Amino acid sequence: MDYPTIVLKPKEENRLISGHLWAFSNEIAKAPEGIVPGTLADLVHSRSGFLGRGFYHPHSLIAFRILTDQKDQEIDQAFFEKRFADAVNWRERCYPGATAYRLIFGESDRLPGLIVDRYGDYFVIQAIAAGIERARPTIVQALKSLFQPKAIIWRADSALRDLEGLPQAAPQVLHGALSGRMQIETENGKFWVDLLGGQKTGFYFDQRDNRQALAPFCKGKRVLDAFSYSGGFGIAAASAGAKEVVLVDSAHAALELAQENAELNGVADRTTCVEGDALALLARENPGGPFDVIAIDPPAYARSKKHLPAALKAYEKLNALAMKALPKGGILASSSCSHHVGRETFLEMLRRSAKKAERRARLVELRSQAKDHPVLLAMPETEYLKFAILKID
Repeated sequence: MDYPTIVLKPKEENRLISGHLWAFSNEIAKAPEGIVPGTLADLVHSRSGFLGRGFYHPHSLIAFRILTDQKDQEIDQAFFEKRFADAVNWRERCYPGATAYRLIFGESDRLPGLIVDRYGDYFVIQAIAAGIERARPTIVQALKSLFQPKAIIWRADSALRDLEGLPQAAPQVLHGALSGRMQIETENGKFWVDLLGGQKTGFYFDQRDNRQALAPFCKGKRVLDAFSYSGGFGIAAASAGAKEVVLVDSAHAALELAQENAELNGVADRTTCVEGDALALLARENPGGPFDVIAIDPPAYARSKKHLPAALKAYEKLNALAMKALPKGGILASSSCSHHVGRETFLEMLRRSAKKAERRARLVELRSQAKDHPVLLAMPETEYLKFAILKID
């Protein structure tokens, strides 16, 4: 099959040769006129020759997304099946026996712009690139062939689609049937998930290992799970022996789900759900007395580089309030889910927070996203989650 040829500018190839999978619009020297966004094409360089085959978008900042560096490899159903099979093998090594996890993490699984989460026999797809949108029938057929799923759900409600000129739409079932919510089990407990109406694809798999890391600090303690969504950190803490857990979220539907998850895990008698703003709660006297452990997992404040200064101020304020709310010896688990906030920037923010709170903070552990969200070393953009466990004195 012949593919359109996209020519890279001189001196722009080294990053791609090193394994990065994006070429930006200002790095493209020449492309045929009238190419539809998301068209499969070949990226070449006058000196290096063939660099990769992937999706080209003439109107996006990320102009080219490399799928393969093998010139003889066709991007067909067999290609996607092989990528999916490789991804399953890795998840089975990371979480033996697990049936719920992130199956495809975009660039890290060499499928840029594609997210697939597995919930047993149900699969949820997120497409954040025009090329993935165009390849939807092939992707669905590959999943059907490899897994024989009961249902495949298409989520087109990510804000990242706006950057590709893709419309947002209500979730839809592309294959099979899905009625109501379903139940999954992870190392952190059992959870009800809403694959059609829940946040992201229904569950936050990226914090699964971090919930396990924090759990031992929660036994016999009073724990606050701020920005709790369906109660991931709180349920794990209660299951690990916390004497009381308070879940706080501004979304009523999320708290309803969290309450049901507490009941599902037999910890409802030690769990209280509070609807409201976590910042406001931390700024006033804590309900029911002081917390021994506070987990804060806010949304991505820095959705772009231009938002980074304001985001860091917001993170600093939130973390300072949490540090002030803890007694001497208390534990703070702090998260940032924006790749624009690098590790050192994250740590510096925590240092400023401690200074603002007039507290001494010791770093117990610095972690990243779960193993089913592997980081591609050549692409720092794939490491987005920073998670710190701090002892506050």
